[in-house]
Amino acid sequence: MAIRTIRDLDLKDKRVFIRVDFNVPLKKGVIGDDTRMRESIPTIEYALQAGARCVILASHLGRPKGQPNPEMSLRPVAIRLKELLGRDVAFAEDCIGPPAERAIASQPAGGVVLLENLRFHSEEEKNDVHFAKGLAALCDAYVNDAFGAAHRAHASVEAIVRLVPQAGAGLLMEKELKYLGEALGNPARPFVAVLGGAKVSDKIEVIDNLLPLVDRLLIGGAMAYTFFKAMGKPVGKSLVEDDKLDSAREILSKAGSAGATQAARLQFLLPVDHIVAPRLEAGAPSETLLVDDAAIGDRMGLDIGPETIKAYAAAVRDAKTLVWNGPMGVFEIDDFARGTMAVAKAVAEVKGTTIIGGGDSIAAVKKAGVTDRITHISTGGGASLEFLGGRTLPGVAVLPQA
Repeated sequence: MAIRTIRDLDLKDKRVFIRVDFNVPLKKGVIGDDTRMRESIPTIEYALQAGARCVILASHLGRPKGQPNPEMSLRPVAIRLKELLGRDVAFAEDCIGPPAERAIASQPAGGVVLLENLRFHSEEEKNDVHFAKGLAALCDAYVNDAFGAAHRAHASVEAIVRLVPQAGAGLLMEKELKYLGEALGNPARPFVAVLGGAKVSDKIEVIDNLLPLVDRLLIGGAMAYTFFKAMGKPVGKSLVEDDKLDSAREILSKAGSAGATQAARLQFLLPVDHIVAPRLEAGAPSETLLVDDAAIGDRMGLDIGPETIKAYAAAVRDAKTLVWNGPMGVFEIDDFARGTMAVAKAVAEVKGTTIIGGGDSIAAVKKAGVTDRITHISTGGGASLEFLGGRTLPGVAVLPQA
């Protein structure tokens, strides 16, 4: 990924527009998790230290559907950012036009301005060139540090890049592309991928792209039941995507055969036992069964079982490169979070490079208290999935080559 970065740009006395991903959980003006903000601080500070006349920050927040919505205003984010940066942060009441221009013009040298939510304008998501011109008019240099939005061809991500004098990737974007790019392009081996979550449809491209690359692929979460049904195993009332059964059979065929077998160097692992319960709620009576056991009846599988936990911990132990995306069970309910927590702890023990993406996987390593033992935690859920699925990200493709 030889793209130009912020280090290659002339920022001295320039107005520097940084597209950040400050799409943080916000409820009644209170930020639930400021991780994404913290991750872009090094890029902001780099621009200031390089002599930027003004740093202009732009982000979306939530899905306001192209209309101003006070509940999705970035004003609380500006207040928190001031604390994180230890300097004043001005807030512009709009992201284009006179309000933005006034806020930027009023800044002393080295000032920081956060623009109002980009998605308050429907043109942002339409990648509208006229809207992009309004954004480009605010700056002399553009930096994309929003990996979490890089898979969207939106005006502040794609169209603007063609309209500015100079552009490059921010330090967070560079870091994301480095770790994910190396995992796909030149991984240290054994290369192990752990994929979970509810829907196999969300991960089919990722599985297809990773099958020729990985040494072991471990499947967990509700997506395993689409594979089980495709294999003729009893699934009870577990979540199954019937329209993806043929895709599941294709994947099983590519992987060598149904189940945990080895074809060439690839091991494709599915759970061997699971925790089943009659309903999805805390305190529901649960039982551990082998996945072949028809005693599941009309119950549903909600977590991987103890034998699977042991097998998966053993399968990741010697990994030199590991990618994990998606929980092993219904992680939101403690009764069905044991598999996910066990995988989090096993991943933390891995001595090689570990890369985690997806909100639930990130929440699991935080809950397990092992965040500091993970090499790289990706800030882009959808973007990292599309990247791992082999897709070109519009926000990356448009950036100039180094």
